[in-house]
Amino acid sequence: MFNIKKTLTIAAGVAGAFAFGGAHASADTTTAPSDYVVQSGDTLNKLSAKYGVSVDTIATNNNISNVNLIVVGQHLSFATATKAAATTAQSTTTAAATTSTTTTTTTTTSSSVTTSTSSDSSNSAALNALIARESGGNVNATNGQYYGIGQLSAQARAIYGGNTADYNDQLNAMKAYIAARYGTAENAWAHSQATGWY
Repeated sequence: MFNIKKTLTIAAGVAGAFAFGGAHASADTTTAPSDYVVQSGDTLNKLSAKYGVSVDTIATNNNISNVNLIVVGQHLSFATATKAAATTAQSTTTAAATTSTTTTTTTTTSSSVTTSTSSDSSNSAALNALIARESGGNVNATNGQYYGIGQLSAQARAIYGGNTADYNDQLNAMKAYIAARYGTAENAWAHSQATGWY
């Protein structure tokens, strides 16, 4: 049979349990102070339960590496998880932007270096081909008024140098002549290929 008295007693017990649980929950979580001084017997677990802030958040906000070790008199901040998350997100965004900028700069620099190196190699190859054709690399090679590794005329040597038997002196004179007349060794080599002289 249906027992009204027993049903009412159970309902009252359930209501009391809800009321007690609600009161108990609000008693456990207190508003976290902005600056808390650690007392004897405190642990991060106890403070986490008392103020409703996770142990990880307390540790992160206070630069605590060992969550099992806090010291009496230590000052702690109980920033909310939302504030900590916002700060972390902002830091991550800033770091990502910086990384992106750095990567772009590095890529640009690398491609410039690659282009420059490639151009220098081509000029060196063309210059070497000119030297091989004109004198075979002999600093004392002569052909009438033409002299040295670049077979420069007396007039060109008067302007650019290269009158000595020093290889580097002749090379620098040849480079100066080529730069003034053709711009690059590649252009001088192309002219030499077409005409037999540069």
